[in-house]
Amino acid sequence: MSITETTEKKLLEDIQNGKYRDCYLAYNRKSTDEPENQKNSLSYQKAETTKFSSREKIKIAPITIKSFCVDGIISEKHSGFKEDNEVTISDDGLVQYRISRPKFQQLVQFLSLGLFRGIIVLCWDRISRNKGDDTLVRKLMRKGIDVRFVYAKYEKTSSGALHMDIDGMFAEHHSRVTSEKVSINTRNLRERGIVTHRAPIGYLNEGNMEHKPLDPIRAPIIKKMFDLCATGDWSLEDLARWANKQGLTTVPMRRRRTEAEMLAEESEEIVIEKISRPVTANMVHKILTNLFYTGKTFGNDGQYVQSISHAPLVLPEIFNDVQRQLTKRKTSVHYTEKIDLPYRGIARCEFCHRIYTPYIKKDINYYFSRCVTGCPNLKKNFNSDFFEEKVGGLIAKLVFTKDELAEIEARTQTDIVLFEEKRNGRIEEDDRRKKKLREDLSYLRNNRLTLIKAGVYSPEAYIEEETRLNTELTSLQNAEQASDTAMHEVIKDVIKLSELLENVAVYWSFANSYEKEKIIRIIFSELLFSENTLNYKVKKGFIPFENRLNAVGDLTGI
Repeated sequence: MSITETTEKKLLEDIQNGKYRDCYLAYNRKSTDEPENQKNSLSYQKAETTKFSSREKIKIAPITIKSFCVDGIISEKHSGFKEDNEVTISDDGLVQYRISRPKFQQLVQFLSLGLFRGIIVLCWDRISRNKGDDTLVRKLMRKGIDVRFVYAKYEKTSSGALHMDIDGMFAEHHSRVTSEKVSINTRNLRERGIVTHRAPIGYLNEGNMEHKPLDPIRAPIIKKMFDLCATGDWSLEDLARWANKQGLTTVPMRRRRTEAEMLAEESEEIVIEKISRPVTANMVHKILTNLFYTGKTFGNDGQYVQSISHAPLVLPEIFNDVQRQLTKRKTSVHYTEKIDLPYRGIARCEFCHRIYTPYIKKDINYYFSRCVTGCPNLKKNFNSDFFEEKVGGLIAKLVFTKDELAEIEARTQTDIVLFEEKRNGRIEEDDRRKKKLREDLSYLRNNRLTLIKAGVYSPEAYIEEETRLNTELTSLQNAEQASDTAMHEVIKDVIKLSELLENVAVYWSFANSYEKEKIIRIIFSELLFSENTLNYKVKKGFIPFENRLNAVGDLTGI
């Protein structure tokens, strides 16, 4: 372990032990909303918070932690307006959401544990510009954390609380207005045919949206690629090899910053060199299908419009010929015959109900769900072992335990007797009702002409009354037939089925995937994945096992 790592470990131990509990931290954040605003400068914020701490005689913790703070001053380059929309609510009512700013997240953890007395911030919109972080800061303040603002002082009165509410509201409103202005401006520019995005390879990006000139080196090569492809004699791989021989490379670009680079201090100078890459067949396909090269650009509502920012590189006729050639070589991604893989069409996403489709990778069966946009389920992929383990656990849970069987036995000794008495009383009542219905039917049929002539019934009313009596009588007879099965026999059948399920649970460990699929289709009607949880619906005959004792022991409800 290096000296720096040892020192930092000792420093973290001191923080945990409460050595800096009476000290403050300073938090500075650079906003990307207004890069020209000097108030966003980290050096300006650092100077102001340092002056404030000296003036108010506030001690800033003399600590330096890599990727967090220098001399107790935190400097973060991150938007304060954007927030994660994912929310998790536990069974005990704990609400969790992800904090987007990594240094702010570490700061909140320290403060929530009471390891520092408070923080110094330039103003409210430096610490929060969204509702979630706003609520978090207020909770820390109510917990006793001292939050000092250089540009404002909030009294501990209703007026001070209103002052804070207004500052928080305007901080969020300012970001919304800025975002809205950018969206409106982009929409207006697109309506005029101005390119609002980076031009693709073959054009130069010089920082002017209204002027995207041709790249004198790459444009001729790309134009020739269109001509070659239009002949129908060149594949994408051939065109990629030819373009690389001609020296075609991608436009030099910097790679994405690593997490360590994003957390670096402003004083740390990090230089990321721009690099070019050779083109691939996939890149060639994107070039040949991009309407930008015909002089068009994105308009509003996803439509292409004629551009006033750049000139066409290829003629529309050549572009259309290329599309026809690419279509001829296109092969459908759908299988002519479905690959024989187990569990096809069985599992679904619990939230959007998209199906999990099987595929093979490295000789392992996987299942993938292409969930709808915004679906909260993060479990898009799983392998067959994971699936079989989850289903095996479900089957084992369906089997009655020894305690449940003992309870069923105890309850059936008393509840069945009560049920049989109730059932016998119901049968006697139904017998009286059936006797009355038969007498009414007999009287109706024996006096049919008399009743019609006397005007008691019209012919239609007579037929309707006879039909009603017959229907009611049939219904009672069916109910009696269904009730003839003794309830203790039903319980025996359910227990016998539980024993069979127990054997299935044992057999499950030794069965192959196709045998397991047959078992699943017999027992379950639905299997729904949500994260690492597998929810289910059983088929009708297995409902007593799903509802457990409430379904089996409550004999009066059967």
